[in-house]
Amino acid sequence: MSDERDTSADGASFENLGLRPELLNALAALGYEEATPIQQEAIPPLAEGRDLLGQAATGTGKTAAFSLPVLQRLEAHRTDRAPVALVLVPTRELAVQVSEALHRYGKDLGARVLPVYGGAPIVRQLRSLESGVDVVVATPGRALDLLNRGALKLGQVATVVLDEADEMLDMGFAEDLEAILEETPESRQTVLFSATMPRRLDALARRHLSDPVRITIAKEQAAAGEAPRVRQTAYVVPRGAKSAALGRILDVEAPTAAIVFCRTREEVDTLTETLNGRGYRAEPLHGGMSQEQRDKVMGRLRSGTADLLVATDVAARGLDIEQLTHVVNYDVPSAPESYVHRIGRVGRAGREGVAITLAEPREHRMLKTIERVAGAPIKVEKVPTVADLRARRLDLTRAALRETLLEDDLDRFRVVVETLADEFDLVEVALAAVKLAHEAAGGSDDDEEIPDVAFRPDRGERASGRRSDGPPEGRGGRPESRVRADGGGEGRGGRSSGGRVARLFVGAGRDAGIRPGDLVGAITGETGLSGRDVGSIEIHQRFALVEVPESAADEVVQALRATMIKGRKAPVRRDRS
Repeated sequence: MSDERDTSADGASFENLGLRPELLNALAALGYEEATPIQQEAIPPLAEGRDLLGQAATGTGKTAAFSLPVLQRLEAHRTDRAPVALVLVPTRELAVQVSEALHRYGKDLGARVLPVYGGAPIVRQLRSLESGVDVVVATPGRALDLLNRGALKLGQVATVVLDEADEMLDMGFAEDLEAILEETPESRQTVLFSATMPRRLDALARRHLSDPVRITIAKEQAAAGEAPRVRQTAYVVPRGAKSAALGRILDVEAPTAAIVFCRTREEVDTLTETLNGRGYRAEPLHGGMSQEQRDKVMGRLRSGTADLLVATDVAARGLDIEQLTHVVNYDVPSAPESYVHRIGRVGRAGREGVAITLAEPREHRMLKTIERVAGAPIKVEKVPTVADLRARRLDLTRAALRETLLEDDLDRFRVVVETLADEFDLVEVALAAVKLAHEAAGGSDDDEEIPDVAFRPDRGERASGRRSDGPPEGRGGRPESRVRADGGGEGRGGRSSGGRVARLFVGAGRDAGIRPGDLVGAITGETGLSGRDVGSIEIHQRFALVEVPESAADEVVQALRATMIKGRKAPVRRDRS
């Protein structure tokens, strides 16, 4: 029967955890004074050799929680070549991070730590294993490769750690993990850490852990009267306007450093290009990049030469960026646990962090579910308007001018002002100078307004056929009538009003399997329009024509360009015929 540990203990110093002097010296040199709750609970049983099953999110200190006990049990300045500890992690970045931590903590012990992952030269890893290592930190795929080559020998392994175990299962490493564990001694100590505990992970733990200590570290609650450490905000944005809305929000928020999470590699690359075009220093990070490219990206972010990281969840797993102030969900995460995991990266050590989510009108229910799981309200706000942005830019200009005035290094410009003062009023001269400073800082006023949309109500709110953000709908949100899909003639449009309409050209037709319902679904799913707002549709061999309200035409064009119709991207524009 496994132990259940009470995690409500007060903060404790590392000295009270019985760590050896070499580790205490290393921690003191690094400036660590007090153990986190998970370190308090995990270090003593792990140092005793107990198996452990821990559930804790990023930012709780779990790397030190398993690294310090591994080093506690390590023979100082060991000379044997086979490793005595194996740490398995899901990504290259996390392998490097854990390896660096083990090296820093175990420096006085002469700990030999080797990170092993795909994308790095395998010859170098083979040479290091041949020379001898104490701890191997590996991704499952490369570890199994080295096992099959006979280079990685696990016969002396006393401790195996599975870090971010849920992510390894999600990435399809279940069979690799089983194969690796089979090569380790049955007497080993097994440690499993995970942010979530799905059923299949619990099954893995039952197979490979023996009488484990179980630890669950809940999300830290703010003290009474203390301001929340993470300000959580959502903006309702049509899909076609998301990149513009994100740029507007970032302009107003002005983050020191931010991670923007996207769902796909393609979205990461496209958004990075868009943000760089807007003047941000954005860098992409996803699984399609080489390890050298990833290392350069992280180096630029940590050195401050980049301020935005646009990444997929898997690529960003395990990253710990000290100066991070903002986390942005470009899409609402499909799993509430992912949202909690992401926002756990900011608001640490008493600093306030900001979590921003861009939600589409149809994602109201998902956001409510995330609110319940996160245990904190997510405030829905309107996207900053052009006026808001201009005010923010003027504030920045005013701050820059004030800073320059306080520096008192202006004498060399006095002759310019005095000369102009003979011809113009001093206030006019100052106004002209402010204008030039404002424009030089990127304060142009050519921004277009972003469509103002709202969440679609739940089904119960629509029972009377009314919408809070649009006209009445027909059954199921579909238009009451539709032209024939073969384009053989026009029928009555489904609009509820007789306002002006625009006809849009979609570069996909019958050859691509496009039907009227596909276009209606794409439009209503990606914009704030209802089915009744969509007018006549003509489906031809290689293209289609669809009528929408003139006032929403540009929004629909942007939305359809950004989404897939029948599994493919299609060109969309206003019809020129």
